[in-house]
Amino acid sequence: MTDWIAQTGGRRENETRIVFDTPEAARQALEGPVMTPLAHLGMLDVTGEGAERFLQGQTSAQMSLVDGGFAPLGCFCTPKGRILANVQIWRVDTGHYRLLMHHELVDSLRQHLAKFAPFYKVELTDRQDLALIGLFGREAPAVAEALIGITAPGPWHQAAHDAGQLLGHPGPTPRLLISVPEDQAGSLWSRLADKVTAVDSATWRLQDIQAGLAWLDASQGDTYLPQMLNWEALGGISFKKGCYTGQEVVARAHFRGQVKKRLMRAQLEGGQLPTPGSGIVDARDKRLGEVVSAELDAYGQAEILAVMSTREPAEPLSVDGQQLKLLKLPYPIERLDPEQLAGAL
Repeated sequence: MTDWIAQTGGRRENETRIVFDTPEAARQALEGPVMTPLAHLGMLDVTGEGAERFLQGQTSAQMSLVDGGFAPLGCFCTPKGRILANVQIWRVDTGHYRLLMHHELVDSLRQHLAKFAPFYKVELTDRQDLALIGLFGREAPAVAEALIGITAPGPWHQAAHDAGQLLGHPGPTPRLLISVPEDQAGSLWSRLADKVTAVDSATWRLQDIQAGLAWLDASQGDTYLPQMLNWEALGGISFKKGCYTGQEVVARAHFRGQVKKRLMRAQLEGGQLPTPGSGIVDARDKRLGEVVSAELDAYGQAEILAVMSTREPAEPLSVDGQQLKLLKLPYPIERLDPEQLAGAL
């Protein structure tokens, strides 16, 4: 992906952070349209005649709903119900599914699934030959229709375009994720550049935070139950499907109300970004949880997602000496069945 990103004028601060010389990028994203390379995400393909049955036994998603229109969230768990990778799943073609996740988890999930793949005659492919572009802002759907030629899908739905896919994501503004072969990414970017402003990749991740959506990285695997990421509130768990790895623990936690930690959104009074895993402490210096993701907002303050105890805390709360203010999530903490979400559009 390095070559096509260099052609856009973007610069890599590190493996996943792409920056552009665009002033007030976070504010522009609220108006838009804007775009950015999504270097922090990766994709794994599952192909073969038994791909649907294979994934049905491995993921929390109800695979019969993944029909080429609905592209739901899901997760892969250990037998103890801890998340190995949280993903978005869509169908490219019959017997061909694609999993979107943090790029650091692609290889580890591939190795995990490879232990079972031969029994279903499926192949697992790390799609490093594909590029991801985030298109977002108020006018993003109109831009997609005008320049790409398709009607933009709503959140957790998909639409095909040429050799790629367009996926709808939630956020404070309309967000579309475009997947194309890497050798076509430069030309697509050039077409979009006439109407769309390039912004730092952190701006997309900030909107993930504001949407209450956390993508785990390699340091966070095998740590959280899906409900600790509010995955059932996002439609990422089907409680109506049959067994999958970790299902018994996940279902027990739901029906017995045993989830004592939840993903929460907050703002820090300061411009210092905490690293994932940084502890959240109360007034008694007791650790209540840890930061999952963090980015600076349009005003230079850090916004975070953190997994925290649901008990009433002894305030004030802080992270690395910065005072923490809890913010409202954009969705209720209640079960949202993917079966309901699939028919929402």
